[in-house]
Amino acid sequence: MQNLSILKTTASKNYELLDSGDGHKLERYGSVVVARPDPQALWRKNLSVDIWKKADAIFETSKEKTKWNKKDNIPEKWNIELGGLKLRVGLSAFKHTGIFPEQVPNWQWIGDTISKSNRKISVLNLFGYTGGATLASAKAGAEVCHVDGSKSALAWARDNAELSGLSDKPIRWILDDARTFVLREIKRGKKYDGIIMDPPSFGHGAKKELWKIEEDFLPLLESCKKIISTEPLFFLINGYASGYSPVAYSNNLKAMFEDKKGEIETGELTIEESKTGRLLPAGIFARWKSLR
Repeated sequence: MQNLSILKTTASKNYELLDSGDGHKLERYGSVVVARPDPQALWRKNLSVDIWKKADAIFETSKEKTKWNKKDNIPEKWNIELGGLKLRVGLSAFKHTGIFPEQVPNWQWIGDTISKSNRKISVLNLFGYTGGATLASAKAGAEVCHVDGSKSALAWARDNAELSGLSDKPIRWILDDARTFVLREIKRGKKYDGIIMDPPSFGHGAKKELWKIEEDFLPLLESCKKIISTEPLFFLINGYASGYSPVAYSNNLKAMFEDKKGEIETGELTIEESKTGRLLPAGIFARWKSLR
């Protein structure tokens, strides 16, 4: 069974999409308003230029350089609560904030799926970044292995675990290339009940290993199939800026779990503007869940 869905993150106390358009988005993280580019915002802005100019931090781009232009009283990092987790927001050099709010519905799905399983669950989070999915899994009671190729992202994720009161949970923090790590887990005979991955379209591992999704995604999936337990609970794939349809991901999950009783849900991740209800596309997903 396969369902097509549009998941949306709506405004909350600590996060809000205020406006979007003309290739940019205006967001509120806690009390801090941030303006930054977003190529998916292929429409006109609703709010005035004056409102956008009042943002506390604006990511500016030019031919020479890119930079954050922020007010003097705005820190480089601050904390918010989102999706039941306490997380650190930061103004990174690549326009990111360390948080992807569109993932909140996935965090909730992960937590619910683990909680309702009524058994001990082990989860592998590949390309784990700053740890939202890892913390959602740990909070629900799972043992988690978090893998990322960036030392700074790994440190950020551990900070988030401490902020969320989850630093004492059974989480393994691994600095490694995702492909290399999975191959080692195969040799060790390690198995996981749930796997999460958010592969970039292009990137590098911990030792500068080159990653190209068009070349490396399928071999990684094939390797992951060898470390799925005999009674798998779920498998979640996210995608951002890769150019693929979510159906491409769901086709792989269908083949991977053809002998298992489960359901596949696939579609888009979006963020809803608080005033207009307009949806900003923010990525794709495909997820399989056991129905046993």
